[in-house]
Parts: sequence; structure tokens; C-alpha cells
Amino acid sequence: MKNLILIIFIFSPLLLQAQSVSEIKQDKDHYIWGEGKGNTLKEADNAALTDLISQISTQVESDFKKIVEQSTSESNTKFKETVNDVVRTYSSATLKNTDRLILQDEPDAFVFRYVKRSEISRIFESRKNKIIELARNGEEALKDLQIADALRYFYWSQTLLRSHPESSEIKMKDEDGQERLLITWLPMKINEILANVSFKVEGVDQMDSYSNYLIKICYKNEPVRNLDYTYWGGHDWSNVISAKDGSGIVEMPKTITTPDIRFKVEYAFEGEANIDMELRDVMQKLPQVPYKSSYQNVSVRSSTAAAINAGPSTTLPAVVESVPAAQSSASVMSSTINTSTISNSVGNLQTLSNVSAQEAVMKQIIHAIGSHNYASVENLFTPEGVSIYKKLLQYGNARIIHTPILKYFQYNEYVICRFIPMSFNFKTNNRTFIEDVVFYLNKDNKVCNIAFGLEKKALHNIASKDAWSEADREMIISFLENYKTAYALKRFDYINDIFSDNALIITGIVTKVNRTAESPYLSNTIVKYNRQTKAEYMRKLKYSFDSNEFINIRFADNTVRRSFKGNNLYGIQIKQDYFSTHYGDSGYLFLLVDLSDKSKPQIHVRTWQPEKNPDGSIYGVGDF
Repeated sequence: MKNLILIIFIFSPLLLQAQSVSEIKQDKDHYIWGEGKGNTLKEADNAALTDLISQISTQVESDFKKIVEQSTSESNTKFKETVNDVVRTYSSATLKNTDRLILQDEPDAFVFRYVKRSEISRIFESRKNKIIELARNGEEALKDLQIADALRYFYWSQTLLRSHPESSEIKMKDEDGQERLLITWLPMKINEILANVSFKVEGVDQMDSYSNYLIKICYKNEPVRNLDYTYWGGHDWSNVISAKDGSGIVEMPKTITTPDIRFKVEYAFEGEANIDMELRDVMQKLPQVPYKSSYQNVSVRSSTAAAINAGPSTTLPAVVESVPAAQSSASVMSSTINTSTISNSVGNLQTLSNVSAQEAVMKQIIHAIGSHNYASVENLFTPEGVSIYKKLLQYGNARIIHTPILKYFQYNEYVICRFIPMSFNFKTNNRTFIEDVVFYLNKDNKVCNIAFGLEKKALHNIASKDAWSEADREMIISFLENYKTAYALKRFDYINDIFSDNALIITGIVTKVNRTAESPYLSNTIVKYNRQTKAEYMRKLKYSFDSNEFINIRFADNTVRRSFKGNNLYGIQIKQDYFSTHYGDSGYLFLLVDLSDKSKPQIHVRTWQPEKNPDGSIYGVGDF
């Protein structure tokens, strides 16, 4: 009797499970289920998920007919496969949290997965929230003329929308409070942006083997803060060019003669989609939506600009508007633009006028970079400056993209020379970055530091804060530019110095949570924050530097507040896009930095989070 009781006790869970499985299979009106076998639990579980996905696909197939594009020749079998593939993109997230029963353990594992039919709509809730959030991000970016970001967010939102069975019903309120049906509103916004982007050829520098065209890019006649594009080089499309502050380039071999340049504005950002596995999976399963308005032809008249190594010029030749591809290039009128009309002011910061000594130094450096005779000017740098100069030249194929209009500013004992536009591209990446490079000259008129400048709007936002002294504003700008550049040029020692030994470093990652009885189909995602010591952070940074050919950081927005705890303690919130050879992400950075010692800033807190908090906030001064 005791043995019988023991046997019943041991096997009663399996008997209960078997009974549950039997009941679930019979109750087809309320449950969808799948089962799978394998040598390991993982194999069996994946097989069960595949079976479950197939059943869910059948359940929502009629809804997907509204969004999955089919040609007239596409078979019904192909359509079912597409729907199945789209539903499968949910498996790495929500579907893994469906109920699971292990009917048999390894080595001959047998797993049963099931979900209530009434709960299927909640499986798609998390993606719906992401669709709306991306659309809102696009609106914010468009307001700030961040055209690359606006197109990216709108297109990604549209992509995920096409993978949602309720796509024809999902709405959101736009910034004017009007409720918009996203299935029609998103393509309208993308087409509207593309229709209002314009290109101008502002000048051309004739190099040895190619013509370097300077391109001005506007949205509704305002210079864009950013925009990604490619152009037809005669035999193939170019690398993606990441334009900044309305400046772009086209490098055309002299062997190619063409009356116009054909541009394509980037809107899909498939490479950057790798930062989100869910988005990446959907983009791989669904065909790209073509936008014909992303193409533009720009007529080029024959004209010659002063070569970049000939020193500053007073004018740039032939300004040519972009025109639709169907128009004749002969219909375009040209004019002349004077470079003195180009605004490179920085808020209320005062430029220096008596800079003949500094101009003589910078003219030699610009000539040396333009003629690739880099070593000829090393005597114009301090030892540390030479080291940074070499890193700069090694950071991709460094080029000055047009004759710069230099502005000089006083910062402590240094004179800062701004607005030297340079492009950088890399062997292992199909992207070209454009940066405004900043040179620091010491009291001996030797270059002691080089940095990548902030974009002009961010620069103006800080420089215009009259409540702070001019020295404080220069100090904050200098810190942000040096911080950004240190990661790009892999200045490990500098970064190690600016982090205090007891710095609080917090990194947020998106993770999945287990369901509870109270909320069985919550969004299943939370942001988990990990605290690192300075040593741990620097060790990971060293690995990142060693394993990536390039790193580029782009600050989309920044908010700076002075902490009430100290006159020189500042909290800096930044929207950051991070690109590298093997990785990319977007998120929100917060730095609490002590600028009391102008020569050695100290970061006491660094936080990074992939998304804003539920209330729309991010870490700030008040949290520490």
C-alpha cells in the first residue's frame, strides 16, 4: 500500500499534466496549442513553438490579408508561408511566454505549448505600443529637422505596422491632438518629407582624380540637422553619406561625365535595424516598401571651384537646385553664392577678430590635409596634439570636403578654431560620416587638441544660455565635444581620466519578464538596470575599442542643467545614436559632471537607457 501511494505521489503531476493536455486539445473553441519533440528541451520547445505559431497564423490569416502584399501570381501556399514567417517574428518575445508543459524530460524531450484564443490579441499588444512610440519619435525628430531620424522612425513604425494583424485599425494622436489612422498617415508623412527635401550643388573642388561636389541639403528651405543619402557614381550607388547641418558631398570620378547627379534619400535604415532584433526579423520577412519620391536628380553645370588646397576662396560657383528626374537639366538656372552669407555663428559667443597668427597655422594644416602631406605640419602641434592628429587621420579616409569658413573663439588660455568640415569613411562599413572638426591652439599657437564639433543646433542651445557666463558655456561645449570625440578616436586614457574612481555607472537593457497570475500578458518587457564599477566599464570599453574599426557617436538632443548641489556640477541629458563596426544602438545618456577643474572634468554619474521611462522622463539631476 505504501509503495502504491509513493508511485501515485511521484506520477501525479504527470497525470495532472496529461489530463490538462487532453482537456486543452479537446477544447478547440477556447485553446490553440502546439507540441514538439527533440533530444533536448530546447529543441522540443522550439518545435512546440513552431507548431503553435502555425496554428496562430491560421487564426489571424484573414487579418494579414490586408497587409501582406501579394502579386497576382503568388500562390496561396506562398501567402501562408509569409503570414507564418511574420507571426514567427513574435516568437523571440511574447510567444515564449505562452504556457508550457514538459510532458517528458531529456533525452527524449516532449513539450506542449498552448494559449487561450481570447488572449491572442494581447500577444500583439507590445508591438502595437512600439509602433505608436516610433511614430511619435518620428514627429519629434521632424520638428527638430532631424530628417534622417524622422524617416527612420516613420518607416520602422510602418514596417512593424505591416506585421500587425490589426494594422488597419491602429491609431494615434498626432502633436495637434488629431487622431490618425497609421496605415495611411505613416506613408503620407514619409512621402511628405521626401517631397520637401532639396539638394543644391554649391561648389566643386577639382582633385587629382575626382570632382568633389559640395552639396547643401534642406527641408522646406531650412538646412537639415541630419540626412542619409546615396548617389549614383556611374557604375554603382555610393556609400551611405550621413550629412550634418545641411552639408553633404558627392565624389565623382573624373572619368564619369554626367549632366546631373542622381540622389536617393535613405529611409529604410536596414543596417541600423540590427539594434532591435524584433524589428530586424520583421524587415527580413517582409519586402521593402518602395518610395519613388526618395529619388532626385540634380543638374550640374560646368564650373570650376578653387581647389581646396588653394586656401580660402571668396565665392563658390554655380548653385543649382535639385529637380525632379523627369525635368530637363537645361531648365535649371544657376547663380553665384558668396560664402560670407553662410552663418556659422555660435549663439551669443563672441568671435575673435585679431587671429592672423592662428589663421597662418590653420591655413598650413588645411593645405597639408588637402594635399595628403600630413607629416609636413607636425611641427605645428604639441606632442599630445600630434597624437590626436594622427588618430584623426587614421579615423577613416579623412578628407576636408570644402574650403572652410573659419571662426575663432577664446576658451580660457586657448583659441578654438571651428567649422572645418571633414568626411570619414571605412573599409568595413558602407557609411560616410561628416563632422565639423574643431582645433584648439595654445598660447604658443600650437595645436594641442582636436575634437568633433556638436551639431549647430546643440551648439546654439548651449551658447545662447545667457544666465551662465560665457566661460561656463564654452566649458560645457568643450566637454561634450571632447567626450564624443574620445570614443570616436578611441582615446582610452582620456576617458579613464575623466571618470572619477568611484563613478556610478548604470546601463539599462531591455529584458523580458515572466508572466504573473495578476498580469498574464503584460507587455513582457522591462528595462533592467545594471550597475558597473569604473574598472568593469573601462574593461568592456577597451574590448569595444579593440574589436571595432570605427565608432561614431551622434548627439541628437541635449539638455543641460546646473545642479543645486554645486555651482560647477552639471547634469547633461543626451539623445545618443551609437554606431560601430559590429554594433549600433539608440538611447538616452545622462552625465553628472563636475567642471570645477576646467582642465580635468570629472564624471560622477553615467547612465544609459534604451528608452524613456513610462512617464516620458529619463535619468536627471534630481535622481542623484
